[in-house]
Amino acid sequence: MTAADTNGTDWTAPWQEVVDAVGRDFLDGKTTWGGDPVEPGAIRRYLEPLELDCALHTDVAAARAAGHDDVIMPATGVIAWTIPAAWQPGEVLFDSEERNAQPVHSAINNTDLGVGPKTTGFFGTDIELDFDREVTAGEHLGRRGKRLVACKPKETGVGRGAFMTWESEIVSRPAGVADAEPEVVGRIRIGTYAYVPHPKKEAAR
Repeated sequence: MTAADTNGTDWTAPWQEVVDAVGRDFLDGKTTWGGDPVEPGAIRRYLEPLELDCALHTDVAAARAAGHDDVIMPATGVIAWTIPAAWQPGEVLFDSEERNAQPVHSAINNTDLGVGPKTTGFFGTDIELDFDREVTAGEHLGRRGKRLVACKPKETGVGRGAFMTWESEIVSRPAGVADAEPEVVGRIRIGTYAYVPHPKKEAAR
């Protein structure tokens, strides 16, 4: 089925290069490490607003009795510890004083794929996590690879673009041991929609 413009061209054609790239790891197996290791204080702060009362997350003795080395991070909180730091000393994160200025770089920005059309709009649509085991305090987490597993061009109410699904491995190493061999503890699949916004319509008079 062809999605033709008023001038007869198929606006989805430039996306075929991305569709053909399904299965490719766009990071070639590179690992991006989270900004901080998982530690008991971080787990506590995560639990507080949720009032998530489970001894495995708060009581070392209970966690060890269940076979863990320390308290464990709730699965719903793991993803936050795979995100790299947004800012480092000496860097400039915001290079504009405009009201809606965006950061120079961000782990969740829409990055240039190097294939397919350029897009300026972007948002997440869904997320799915699978774990091989629990994550324990004292681990440093990261994401390895960024494999494109699906790409479906589609026009929506906000613009023309494509729904894409990306998969990465969640890996772990002991905190402070940079040369340790990463261990896979889970996988994350993130759905996104990258698009070119529709031209703004003139406000009705």
